[in-house]
Amino acid sequence: MDNSGQGQSGGGGAGRPAGPGDRRPQRPKEAGGGILMGRPFGVPVYVAPSWFLVAALITWVFGGQLDRVLPELGRARYLVALFFAVAFYASVLVHELAHTVAALRFKLPVRRIQLQFFGGVSEIEKESETPGREFVLAFVGPLLSLVLAGAFYLGLLAVEPESVPGVLLAGLMVSNLLVAVFNLLPGLPLDGGRMLRAVVWKISGKPMTGTVAAAWVGRALAVSVLVGLPLLTHGGGLGGSDSEDFGGVDMLTDALLAAILAAIIWTGAGNSLRMARLREHLPALRARALTRRAVPVEAATPLSEALRRANEAGARALVVVDGQGHPAALVREAAIVGVPEHRRPWVAVGTLAQDLKDGMRVPAELAGEELLEVLRATPATEYLVVEDSGEVYGVLSAADVERAFVAAMARPSS
Repeated sequence: MDNSGQGQSGGGGAGRPAGPGDRRPQRPKEAGGGILMGRPFGVPVYVAPSWFLVAALITWVFGGQLDRVLPELGRARYLVALFFAVAFYASVLVHELAHTVAALRFKLPVRRIQLQFFGGVSEIEKESETPGREFVLAFVGPLLSLVLAGAFYLGLLAVEPESVPGVLLAGLMVSNLLVAVFNLLPGLPLDGGRMLRAVVWKISGKPMTGTVAAAWVGRALAVSVLVGLPLLTHGGGLGGSDSEDFGGVDMLTDALLAAILAAIIWTGAGNSLRMARLREHLPALRARALTRRAVPVEAATPLSEALRRANEAGARALVVVDGQGHPAALVREAAIVGVPEHRRPWVAVGTLAQDLKDGMRVPAELAGEELLEVLRATPATEYLVVEDSGEVYGVLSAADVERAFVAAMARPSS
């Protein structure tokens, strides 16, 4: 399932997982992404721990198939099967790199690529500006998988089918074809769902309308996979076994796989709706509108005196300044609340302040996603809001931003 984290994906986000079940902005720490494998095009590629579980499963299943086709391999068949697992995920990586290159071409930053349990995900941090770009960004992944399937087919023509190269090429051809076909299904969070979203967006002129339509198609697709996949594989629809095997171990395995795929698609569709709603309301978060008026005080000023000055000025925040009047620290609201009123005349505001770090200076014109990115980069309870000229505008409380965010999300979508 291809989950580009672009605006979903988380993303992105608002992610793009690609694989038989591939496809989905707090910025994740790179160290939490798994094992760093490299940085193609400057984008870090990680292998999640869950990949090793899938690689072992593929090795075991494909090794069993090799025993029937090439019994002379003996135990070496598992080495060949492991090579197939690695080659398959290399194909998934190519799928994800296609999304990444397209995103970079459209000036959309890509946080990382991660290979995981059911494929891969390209975490694209921003939403496409036009439905045309959205369509192209979604389509390039399945297109590259189809190209790879064709290349493996041409390679298969040049080798003996019942040989190790022949079996590997045939397996890679089929697997890439399945990746492409699965991701072209028209429901979020799959690539086909993003293509459907782009089409509805183009027709309606509203990206949210496209997201809602593609997400509900995705949920219908999840139900279809849950019910239909076991019936197809064991009802003869996909060349499955006879009805006498219905209910055996194979049926249970297929039902479990169908349940996992359905859960991934259903969850991804819901995440797409939530991320679209979030992006729709983010512009309402403006640093200038949320900033509290502040008064400057020196570090030795008693808290009671500082609060008196703030009340007279109609301010709700205190900025500690140095001898030259330059901002040096911010008095934390939580610390003020923790000081009993009878002790405030003997407590200096400097003891309640947090020193200003570089990331705690926020431009007054910041809004929406850019504002949240700045706040996430430097976690703090208060931030100094400044004009382009460097003049202090006031203090931004993280609690005020959170309340505004919750209120914005509670408003109905347009």
